[in-house]
Amino acid sequence: MLRPLLLLLLTALPAFAVDAALREEVATLFNQREWAKAQTLLEQASQAEPSNAEVWQFLGQCLLARGDLDQAVAALEKATALAPGNSNAFLMLGNAYGAAAQKAGLFSKLGLAKNCKAAYEKAVALDPANINARWSVMEYCRQAPGIVGGGMDQAYAQAAEIRKLDARRGRAAYASLYAADKKYADAFALYDEVLRDQPDDSDALFQIGRLAARSGEQLDRGLACLRSFMAHPDHAADVRAQTYIAQILEKKPDLPAAKSAYEAAIAIDPHFPPALEGLRKLSAH
Repeated sequence: MLRPLLLLLLTALPAFAVDAALREEVATLFNQREWAKAQTLLEQASQAEPSNAEVWQFLGQCLLARGDLDQAVAALEKATALAPGNSNAFLMLGNAYGAAAQKAGLFSKLGLAKNCKAAYEKAVALDPANINARWSVMEYCRQAPGIVGGGMDQAYAQAAEIRKLDARRGRAAYASLYAADKKYADAFALYDEVLRDQPDDSDALFQIGRLAARSGEQLDRGLACLRSFMAHPDHAADVRAQTYIAQILEKKPDLPAAKSAYEAAIAIDPHFPPALEGLRKLSAH
């Protein structure tokens, strides 16, 4: 239910209320995925400034990236206690609760899941224009059962609010829900409208490829769209697009090409879980 973690980390970086040198060093470490070094730096900062909410927030994000979920939750709970009006801090706390819920036993899972949704909803209440927070509520409701507050009606309600705030993100939100409901024709149609007016629209090209990878439909078109997307210099190292190419090739099926495509994705980001898992499963056959 999460947007890609690194993008959210980097988006939030300017919120650091610390000196410029520390901000720059942590930004560099996050960008290079040097999580252990970043953790050491942020732990030192938290000891020096124990009341600095931003330091605790980014320490929590770093711990979350490293998979240290209990400590991530603790750090982000500290951040939200120190800055109860910070929407992004509650968003990241929701991410930590959600990640912890996926690893927990049944009884703990239910409580953590409810905490996850509550944190996301608090993030939205604090900043109704926080699209990432609304997206997280939407994805939670799409995936979670009703017993812990999930449901597609709530998910579509969030998609409607996202569309009011940003037409592009709104299309992606509806397409994600249509795909979950297996309404693939409706999802593709959203981006067909864009491409009729803007044949090179990068978001539409990417989303058509993503839909093809998820649905197994329009595979050749999806592959062509992703390759057009990655042909642009700004997107040549997009690990998500490269992984979707691998998934499409696997579905065609062209397994040797899929293996090469997964390896190319891992060359872009050696720690990208979908690419690692895809290659692992493919190699096991």
